[in-house]
Amino acid sequence: MTISREEVEHVAYLARLGLTDDEKEMLRDQLSSILDNMQILGELDTGAIPPTAHIIPLRNVMRADAVVPGLTHEEIMANAPEVEEGFFRILPVFEEDYER
Repeated sequence: MTISREEVEHVAYLARLGLTDDEKEMLRDQLSSILDNMQILGELDTGAIPPTAHIIPLRNVMRADAVVPGLTHEEIMANAPEVEEGFFRILPVFEEDYER
């Protein structure tokens, strides 16, 4: 299947590609070759081949979702470098001068 120069220019326009005349000709040849190969594949009898989404069998690697007890507030705050009124104390982000 041969692609015309106008089709290459149209695809280049859609992709917002600035192509030289030599590049357009090269792409025309390459795209025509690709479509020729696709036509050959289209002629194969695939009636006995089942449709597949993956070539290898899939296996779920996720664990079962189970509710487990979490950490208490005290356990969480024990890991904080500084705590103020039960919350993490962090340095100001947008202030130039700050007190530690």
